[in-house]
Amino acid sequence: MPQISRFFGIIISMYFNDHNPPHFHAQYGEDECLIEINTLTVIEGEIPSRALGMVIEWATLHKEELLENWKKASNFEPLLKILPLR
Repeated sequence: MPQISRFFGIIISMYFNDHNPPHFHAQYGEDECLIEINTLTVIEGEIPSRALGMVIEWATLHKEELLENWKKASNFEPLLKILPLR
């Protein structure tokens, strides 16, 4: 699963040719969740609320880049790295 960003111990990644709706994976320690890109809601799993807040803040800033990576992943194209939350 290609990593597209990493910040504050949180790993953001996407699978190639993954199921709809467009989403990304956020992992923090042993916890992981899937977040829908268009609505920025958790569709599966969970991570601690502080980490989730940072992920949502980051995704809000990079929604267009996430959607572009989703298209690339659907076509098995290399994914672009996205700047971390600072």
